[in-house]
Amino acid sequence: MIIICPKCSRKHNVSPDVVKPYIGTGKKKLTATCKSCKHRFPVLLDALFAQNGHSETIKKFKARKICVTLSKGGVGKTTTAVNLGSGLALAGYKVLLVDTDTQGQSGYMLGRKPVAGLTELLTQELTPRECILEARKNLWLLGGGKSLAGVKRIIDRKSFGAEWTLSEAMASLEREYDFIIMDTSPGWDQLIVNVLFYATEVLVPVALEVMPLHGLSEFLKSLGSIQKYRKEIQLKYIVPTFLDNRIKGPQNLYAQLKKLYPEYICPPIRYNESLSEAPSFGKSIFEFAPGSTASADYRQLVRKVSLNENALV
Repeated sequence: MIIICPKCSRKHNVSPDVVKPYIGTGKKKLTATCKSCKHRFPVLLDALFAQNGHSETIKKFKARKICVTLSKGGVGKTTTAVNLGSGLALAGYKVLLVDTDTQGQSGYMLGRKPVAGLTELLTQELTPRECILEARKNLWLLGGGKSLAGVKRIIDRKSFGAEWTLSEAMASLEREYDFIIMDTSPGWDQLIVNVLFYATEVLVPVALEVMPLHGLSEFLKSLGSIQKYRKEIQLKYIVPTFLDNRIKGPQNLYAQLKKLYPEYICPPIRYNESLSEAPSFGKSIFEFAPGSTASADYRQLVRKVSLNENALV
């Protein structure tokens, strides 16, 4: 694979075997030294493997498991999960989108009606392959829906290990994808707890309004209670949504978020009518309005999450 020095632009041919031991360890970057100019610079591992086409090396390791969640409704969770998943798929990554919401809107937004989904996987009525629907190239859907309400009751009745139900059902799928993106429902229930016991990264969309910001504070307290038992789950991204530059309120709230959570904050998703129109056509924002500001914003999010600055350029 090729590593290019950012200072002198010299290309260095490096064997994948040199870098491979660091994949899957949680290490995001290494430091390289140019043999020509002696400049030391960071190398992002995920971007390096993606740019050089060594997808087979990445597949040997488990998928990155990202849950898109916040207890407050109406903040753009499903919109973000669907468009993030679609963008990662367009960038060449294999993505499984898991809908854990009883409303089952992820399938609707992609114009798909799965006949089976997460319910059948959790109850073991069907095999994983029978539950998963191919929604787009590189993008697969494990649908949600009303039947998940019954699954919640089944989980609640378990006397031991209820919080690991989802993890046990998903274990066989982790090496088949690069990313597993989980959309969640508002509120706090046993299924949300299962998601947080399964995921390793948390992405929180926050509408730039007062109540969602309060919801963020409450959610972080709940996440802290999960982290006492499971250290692997970490808040990684806070994504401000519905930024309307025509009024001062959202801009002020965005500035507050940047001060409070500088290490997690992502570039905001600006308000755009295309985001509310696209689901009616069963399309992602990249398909419905590729030239819109919303598409540009979600492209930025894809680059940040994938650690690949050249994704969707």
